[in-house]
Amino acid sequence: MAVFFFVVGLELKREIIGGELSQPKNAVLPLISAVGGMLVPALLYFVINSSGEASNGWGIPMATDIAFALGILYLLGDKVPLSLKIFLTVLAIADDLGAVLVIAIFYTSEIDWSSLLTGAAFMAVLIVSNLIGVRNTVYYAIIGIGGLWLAFLMSGVHATIAAVLAAFTIPANVKISERAFSERLNILLDKFRATEPNNVPTVTPKQSHLLESIRNTTKSALTPLQRLEHAMHPLVAFVIMPIFALSNAGVDLTGDLATQFQSPVTIGIIVGLIFGKVFGVVGFAYVLIKLKWATLPRGMNMGHLVGAGFLAAIGFTMSLFIAGLAFVSPELQSQAKLGILVASVLSGFVGFFIIRWANKKIPSE
Repeated sequence: MAVFFFVVGLELKREIIGGELSQPKNAVLPLISAVGGMLVPALLYFVINSSGEASNGWGIPMATDIAFALGILYLLGDKVPLSLKIFLTVLAIADDLGAVLVIAIFYTSEIDWSSLLTGAAFMAVLIVSNLIGVRNTVYYAIIGIGGLWLAFLMSGVHATIAAVLAAFTIPANVKISERAFSERLNILLDKFRATEPNNVPTVTPKQSHLLESIRNTTKSALTPLQRLEHAMHPLVAFVIMPIFALSNAGVDLTGDLATQFQSPVTIGIIVGLIFGKVFGVVGFAYVLIKLKWATLPRGMNMGHLVGAGFLAAIGFTMSLFIAGLAFVSPELQSQAKLGILVASVLSGFVGFFIIRWANKKIPSE
């Protein structure tokens, strides 16, 4: 999961520098909606589970599984407004940031301050390296894993926090501008076209040299942050998250299933995710719109907003991860998994059909 949170950190930095989070006016509505989608579920859960070990699970219904939420949205095809995709993406990313803060503050064990200070020193090294122009991602991996991540792991602070911090130190600047890249690439392509072909599958030494120059030029036009994000997305989406989900989603059905459904933990998570997320996301957004502090993004209607609220209620892998931190008792963990799976499946289906219905309300051009 540290790798997952590293990619989340890369996404956050990219959004802050050049994405929707870089424009406060566009980010206000999804950010405030994300806050509502975290506070209301946690409050509802805590009302149902206010004492004992079960009360530690208040952070579980706060989470949104960004991969599943956006995956369902993309299943709806091109009819989904681009503004809705942006809204849900920013909301989910902000939700992930909230989850990171919750883990750091509330689900961290006793802190070893000497190890934490060591981690801070490695963090300073990464920041200085960025400032002086070091762009080698292998260098950042060695310092980030062998120094920052290991120090945080030994400090008692959850190591996923180190992954997010390390991601924020990855350079997000290019070596050459877009115009310089275009001009340089045209020159190299002209030279490549002018070379004599050898009419065999292998290229000539001159062509090989030109192709290497094209590769290096292209690499210089990409930020290390975006190269890493692009390279690691398939690993996270198709390897890490499925393995984590398969190894942690098992529910013990050997006991009385009806009793597990009646458990305050199961009920609290279902109520928190389904009702808390929807009321939090939609309610906070509605208040902002009514007060004229924000406007509903162009192309979206209230049906889209409600559907987004349900998709945000798909906790799944993120909720499972927090449940593992919140509970020691296997019984409570099993109850939490049942609640997470039921709420996530129901929310996904309801959100899908609401957004499909809302798409039909969009005026045809």
